[in-house]
Amino acid sequence: MNINIRNAVINNIHNMNTQELQDLVQDSIKGDEKLLPGLGVLFEVIWENSPQSERNQMIQTLQQNIAANPKPSPFA
Repeated sequence: MNINIRNAVINNIHNMNTQELQDLVQDSIKGDEKLLPGLGVLFEVIWENSPQSERNQMIQTLQQNIAANPKPSPFA
């Protein structure tokens, strides 16, 4: 059985209110790595619906914060 992850994530969050979405994001960040693809879908929705100026700010924030921290080991 093939599952479309994007559609599954959007289906699961379709009726969530703002507090539920915030809790989902926070739980996903703190939780198991298996939840990370869902965050990717959420980021895609944000990205697709943001003006270029906000996209530029997101990229700048990512670059600055990733560069400011030590490079992690993928085996940790």
